[in-house]
Formats: sequence, structure tokens, C-alpha cells
Amino acid sequence: MKFFLSAFCCSVLFSSCVTNKKYVLLQKDDVNKKSLPKDTVLRTYDLKMYDYRIQPEDILWVQFESLTPSDFDIFNRNIQGNMNMNLMQGTALMLGELVDPNGEISFPVITKVKVAGLTVYEAQDKLQKLADEYLDSPVVKVRLINFRFTVLGEVRHEGTVTLYNNRVNFLEAIGLAGGLTDLADKRNIKLIRQVNGKAEVHYIDLLDENFVDKPEYFVYQNDILIVPALRQRPYQVFFGKNLSLFISSLSLLLITITLINSLN
Repeated sequence: MKFFLSAFCCSVLFSSCVTNKKYVLLQKDDVNKKSLPKDTVLRTYDLKMYDYRIQPEDILWVQFESLTPSDFDIFNRNIQGNMNMNLMQGTALMLGELVDPNGEISFPVITKVKVAGLTVYEAQDKLQKLADEYLDSPVVKVRLINFRFTVLGEVRHEGTVTLYNNRVNFLEAIGLAGGLTDLADKRNIKLIRQVNGKAEVHYIDLLDENFVDKPEYFVYQNDILIVPALRQRPYQVFFGKNLSLFISSLSLLLITITLINSLN
């Protein structure tokens, strides 16, 4: 009986352990080597960079600066955003230009300008050409101020992250969520991405260093990252509590039986 009980406890103990093979990110063949060459480049990857394309419902911060007097500056706004301030979502909506469902933003005199499908730099160049027609020596600045993504599951801080930088890689996104928990299944992270009105589903393996060379390495606007748990999670989260409850109940039962036998 003791042998079976010991075997059961050992099997539960080892099955609940998380090995380094399931823990270390971006692994390669050299991850377990004791000695590695120092101060040298082991390998390189060509990052597949991307240029974000503006979509409807994006919020753009647009600023026009020129030598034209303010009374004659058709682009002058009483509310000009300061990019050094910490913009909250509501403030960003008031200071920024909301791209309408047709992919356009509105300005006086020139009415609407199509910006959807353009990169931030292309939109800036387009507005610069328009400003050149109306203003004296204008300078146009365009920024995307509501770049956001959502991280759920086995991370320290679930939620939606809003940034003012539209070039964020997958590891940075995980870091902004507080990092992965010890029980996160890093081999099967689900990525839900909105592309051309469709939701694409990808699975990411963060244990493989070759992930750096994949197009999913960079996070897109409105991406949803779902980090599942390892199968060891029920053991580590619930087994200890249930085992304590079981032992307490068993002890109470044995005490009760002992008292009953003593009375008899």
C-alpha cells in the first residue's frame, strides 16, 4: 500500500513539473550547451519589417506648422495636441482626427482627404502637398495615436495595451502585459489578426528562435494574443489545495473513528 501511495505521489510530482524545454523562449540547438563563443555573432535574421496601413476608426494626430498668420491658416485648430503629454483614450479622440468608415478625415475648405490604405508617412506626404497649396512654408506631422492590441490568458496583466508607436514586436507586446507566467504554454500562443475585414487565426511557437524570421514577429493594430496554460496548471493551482482539504478531511474522519472506538 505504501509503495502504491509513494508511486502515486511521485507521478503527480513529476507530471506537474515544468521543464526548461517548455520555459526558455526562442530556443535553438545551442540553448543547452554549457559553453558558447562569447563576443561574437552566432547567427543573424532578416527581419520582415512592415509598414502599417491606416484603417477606418484609427485616430491620427495631425499638426500643421507654417509662416502663415493664424487668421489665414485654414488648418489652424484651437486644440493642438502636445505629443509629450500622456494622452488618455478620450483625450486622444478629442485631439486627433478620427478616420471615418470611408477611410477619410475632414478639414476646412479642402473637405475630406482619403488616408485609409496609406502608411503614416504616405498620409503625411499627401497632407504636405495639400498644405503647400494653401500655406506659406508648411510642415506637416502625422502620428497614429491609438495603436492597440489585447493580451489575454497566462500573462501577468491581461488587458488592452494602447501605444503611440505602431512598430512593436511580439516579445515587446508580451513584455507590456507583464510577461508570461510560469504555466504559460509558449508553444501554442493564439494570434487573432484582422486583415481586410476578416479575422485570421495563427498559432505562434515562442520556444523556436526561428520565429524571429516570421511575418508574425511584429504586432498589428487590433491584434488579439491569447496565451493558453500548460496541462500542469490544474496540478499546480488546484492539487495542493485539494490535497490539503483531503488530508484535513481524512484526519477529521480518523479522529472521529478513534473517539467512537474509545467510547465503545
